[in-house]
Amino acid sequence: MYLEHRCVATNFWCGEDADADNDFISNAPSAWCDDWVESFGGIDDPQHRGGYLPAGFQPKENPFYVALPFADYDDEGVRPNVSRIPWHAGGPDEYPENGSLLKNRWVEVRHRGRSAYGQWEDVGPNEEDDPDYVFGNAEPKNTFGERAGIDVSPALCDYLGIEGSAQVVWRFVEASDVPPGPWTEIITTSGPRWG
Repeated sequence: MYLEHRCVATNFWCGEDADADNDFISNAPSAWCDDWVESFGGIDDPQHRGGYLPAGFQPKENPFYVALPFADYDDEGVRPNVSRIPWHAGGPDEYPENGSLLKNRWVEVRHRGRSAYGQWEDVGPNEEDDPDYVFGNAEPKNTFGERAGIDVSPALCDYLGIEGSAQVVWRFVEASDVPPGPWTEIITTSGPRWG
C-alpha cells in the first residue's frame, strides 16, 4: 500500500500554452516526450470535449493522466534520487537505459467521495525534483499559486467534478488494482520519446 497525499490538484492538459496561469511552462512537450501533442494525437482542450475525450479526434493515449513533481531524468541523465522510487530496488546505475519507471504509472485520485484513476504522463506542477513529497510524506515544494501537488487532466477533472483546482487525495496503485472504467478504455504504453 502506497502513501496517501492530501494536496491541491490543478487542471492541466496536453498542448496547454505557456502563460501566467501555469508559470509560463508549455505542455506541448512532456517530461518524457519532445512532442507530446503528436504522441497524444492532438491538443486535449478542456473547453471542447466529447464526454471524457477531446472533441474532434480520438486520442492515441489515455486522456486520464496526471503530472507529479518528480522527473527521473535531468540534463545530466538519471537523477540520483531514483533510488527513492518505491518500486525500484536499485540506484541510478541500475536504471533502465532510455526507459522510465515513472511514465505510465497508475495513480488513484479521490475528490468528494469519488475515485478516478490516471497514468503519470508529465512532471509538475512547477517542480521536477521533489522526491520527499512524491515518495514520502513532506509537503510539496511548489510555491507557485496554490502550492499544488498534482496536475490532473481534463478527463479526470470532469469525472471528479473539479473546476480549476480542488483539494484531493492521491496515491500510487498497481496496474492490477485499477478497476475498469473510462480510464481503462485507452491505456498508454509508450516509453519515453526524446529527440
